[in-house]
Amino acid sequence: MALLPASTKARAREVAKSIGGSVIGAATVGMLRTTRYFDPVKTSDFFARVTKTIGPRLREHRIGRANLTAAFPEKSPEEIEKILMGVWDNLGRVGAEFAHLDQVWDYDRDHPEKSRIELSPRTVELFDHIRDDGKPALIFASHLANWELPALAAVAHGLDTAILYRRPNIASADRIIQEMRQVNMGTLIPAGRDAPFRLGEALRNGQHVAMLVDQYLTGGVEVTFFGRKTRANPMLARLLRQVECPIHGVRIIRLPGYRFRAELTEEIPPVRDAEGKIDVQGTTQAITNVVEGWVREYPEQWLWLHRRWR
Repeated sequence: MALLPASTKARAREVAKSIGGSVIGAATVGMLRTTRYFDPVKTSDFFARVTKTIGPRLREHRIGRANLTAAFPEKSPEEIEKILMGVWDNLGRVGAEFAHLDQVWDYDRDHPEKSRIELSPRTVELFDHIRDDGKPALIFASHLANWELPALAAVAHGLDTAILYRRPNIASADRIIQEMRQVNMGTLIPAGRDAPFRLGEALRNGQHVAMLVDQYLTGGVEVTFFGRKTRANPMLARLLRQVECPIHGVRIIRLPGYRFRAELTEEIPPVRDAEGKIDVQGTTQAITNVVEGWVREYPEQWLWLHRRWR
C-alpha cells in the first residue's frame, strides 16, 4: 500500500479539522437558537444535569481536580469532588443562560425586591459614580458564576463600555455569539494585535474598558495565585500606563432560586515603582489578589477546568 506524502497528510488533517469545526459550529448555532424557545429556568436545570453527568468523564475534570487539590491542600478528596460538581453545575447554567442573554439581567431600581439581581446600596453608589464622574475607568472581572452579566449590567444602566473578548475558534459559532451579545452589550473588541490600541483609544475617549483577567497567558507577567507562580495578562496595567484612571473589580455570585448578586469593589490603587510610574507586574498582582479572594469565597462557581498553573 503506497504511503501518502507528508503534504497530502497535512492537507487531509486540515480538511478534517475544517469539516469537524463546521459540524461543531453548526451544532452550536443550532443549540443556541433552539434553546431560546424553551423556558430559561427549566433549560438551566437541564443543562446543569447534562454537564454534571458528562463533565466528570472529561479530561477537564482531571485538570480541575489537580488545580483544586493544589489550591486547597487542606480539603479532602470528597470536598474537592463536591466543589467540582458545583463547577459543572454552574457551567451548564451559564450555557443555558447565554441563549437567553436578553432576559438574564433583571434589575429594577424602583422595585429591587422584585428583581432577579441583588445589588447592595454601596454597589449602586459606586456604579453611579463611575458612570457619572466624566472619567474613563478600567474594570476587571473573572470567570465566576455567569461572567457575561457585568456587560449586560453596564448597558442596562447606561455605562458606556468597551469590552475585550476572545473569539471562538469556530467562525459560525463566533457569528451567533456576537449576534446574541450585541443585543445587550457595549462595544465588543476582539483580542488581537490591535486590541491594546483600540482599548487605549476607548479610554482616551472617556469610555470604560472591561476585561476578564483570570486565565493563564503565555508570555504574561509572573504572579502568585493560591501560593503558586503562574502568568497573567498585564494588559489592564499597561493600559493604565497610557491613561491613568480608576480601577474597579466586578464579580457576580450565583444565589439559590435562579438569582444573582453583583458586587463592585472600591477603587483599587495601582502599584507604582520608585519613579512613581505604574508597576505593571505589581498592579497585575494586586488585581490577581482580589480575584483569589473572590474564588476562595465561592470556589464552586469559578472555572477551574483550564490549566491555570503550567
